Amino acid sequence: MIESLLFTIMLIIVLGIGSQWLAWRFGFPAIVIMTFAGLLAGPFLGIINPQEDFGQIYNPIISAAVAIILFEGSLSLDYREIRGVGRPILRIISFGAFIAWILGSLAAHYFAGLSLAVAFVIGGLFTVTGPTVILPLLRQAKLKSRPAAILKWEGIIVDPLGALLAVFAFEIIQFLTEEAVTAQTLLLFFVASAVAGFLGWLFGRVSGWMIEKGHVPEFLKSPFVFAFVLACFSISDEIMHETGLLAVTAMGITMANMNITSIDDMRHFKETMSVMLISAVFIMITASLPIETLLEIFSWNILSFVILMMFAVRPLSIFLSTIGTDLSLKEKTLVGWIAPRGIVALTVSGYFAGALRQQGFEDARLLIPLTLGLVFATVCAHGFSIRWLASKLGLAIDDQPGVLLVGGSSFSAKFGEVLKELDIPVLITDSSYERLIIARNLGVPIYRGEILSEQTDYQIDLTPYEYMVASTDIDSYNALVCNTFVPTFGRTDVYQLSLHNTTGDDLRGLNPTVGGTIIFHDGATWEVLNKKVESGYVFRKTRITNQYTFEQYVNERADDAELLCILKPSGKIVFFTEENAIKGEVGDIVVSLGPPNKGTEKIREKYVENSNPTITKS
Repeated sequence: MIESLLFTIMLIIVLGIGSQWLAWRFGFPAIVIMTFAGLLAGPFLGIINPQEDFGQIYNPIISAAVAIILFEGSLSLDYREIRGVGRPILRIISFGAFIAWILGSLAAHYFAGLSLAVAFVIGGLFTVTGPTVILPLLRQAKLKSRPAAILKWEGIIVDPLGALLAVFAFEIIQFLTEEAVTAQTLLLFFVASAVAGFLGWLFGRVSGWMIEKGHVPEFLKSPFVFAFVLACFSISDEIMHETGLLAVTAMGITMANMNITSIDDMRHFKETMSVMLISAVFIMITASLPIETLLEIFSWNILSFVILMMFAVRPLSIFLSTIGTDLSLKEKTLVGWIAPRGIVALTVSGYFAGALRQQGFEDARLLIPLTLGLVFATVCAHGFSIRWLASKLGLAIDDQPGVLLVGGSSFSAKFGEVLKELDIPVLITDSSYERLIIARNLGVPIYRGEILSEQTDYQIDLTPYEYMVASTDIDSYNALVCNTFVPTFGRTDVYQLSLHNTTGDDLRGLNPTVGGTIIFHDGATWEVLNKKVESGYVFRKTRITNQYTFEQYVNERADDAELLCILKPSGKIVFFTEENAIKGEVGDIVVSLGPPNKGTEKIREKYVENSNPTITKS
């Protein structure tokens, strides 16, 4: 083992972010890769052991990281998101969690061999899933909005409640086994939980009010909230252990529903922090595991418990708790299968293993291998199966990346029609119904509303769309739309039409980071593209083959044909830009806009007349 704290920190970050990148690059569940990376660097190769390296600050680091991750997740819990699924979520996080606690505790007692006291502690903890494992899975699985909302809300809300349930069971055990513990201790537990919820609400209201009223400058908003989260967590956790998670969850939900104007900026910062922390914490925990603990996972009692939890306890708790709701059988099946456990289960089980052994429960030594077995099994099984199962049940978004066109017009309507014919998900949005009539008549999906409105987040599911094209006639608006959605789509996948030379806003001197990439060729403005469509120019889809190469296609096309994009056999869409000199390959489909083969000269003359009204034919 390399005895350098700096090297340990570096390796943890590199392995964590590297695992995230590999998961994105090859489409694997990030959690699975992070788990194996941590095991490889820790117990297998012995390069690092974060628990020994960090010493006394190891547990505080993990706890603070989990609190920030939980706050970041709860900051996205806007009540408007659960319209239509509020009742199933409420049933799952209450009745469902209770069923899972009882059944899980009985399974731990009769199959894992734990005493009833220890079983009910760990049974409460195993009701959690948590944002550290659910959110990365949802990013990659691309589920439809209803099952995705259910899994996200359950993971974030039940996370602190599961830890509190374990604490409650522990307090009951102390009450029944120790004379020094009285009914006042149990009352104190409930009071402390209520205080934690109140503190979270108070911290959320105060920080939100200060931000909204301008008492915090822009450059300090995210660090300010970051400090408030740590303060809220620490104060509540000092009052009673594990109530800090409840406090930060209440704080996040409070701020999420205050309609703070700069909430999106904070969400993006917190999401970046969350990715960093999730990656680092997973590596730290897995790299700190001893080989002996890993081997103990494969004992028959632990394996039977894990199988029972995955194939009986979880499905039963979901199916029983959602009786009488409008969830379909397919949705119940998916939600009943997906329940990966993560960081909170690992960290809190370690705390209770020590506390219960101090109380004389020697079987508590099994808590860590039991938790590890469930975490590893669920992370791998659910990580690799969620996309496949969702696709089989019809609850996943199509693998084909889609295009979101902002601005209704003749060009966007016809372009959307072509994309639809190629089985590419497409949506055209505009605040004016009149500008969407052409698209609607062509059968292209439309959304009437302001794309920049906060309501859009809850009325449009952006999951199917990986590319955005701002195609209105106002350059400044296009730039604003692209800038707003860069965090959602990525800098390289937001585009806007060519800027006007003589009319509209002159944006050519702006910083290149403002707005999106100029799509098509320089000069393909809104007016130019729409005049071509209205003059009779047509969209073509040309497949590149060994017999008809891309070079032949380029040489034989009309001079004024507009190259729009290329659809790759993989489903990826590559748009033509001034900066992107792409070249078609065999199997590609090139989409272009050009004059029809017959009557080309008449079409061109009509286009010239429309472009220059003062010119008359002799």
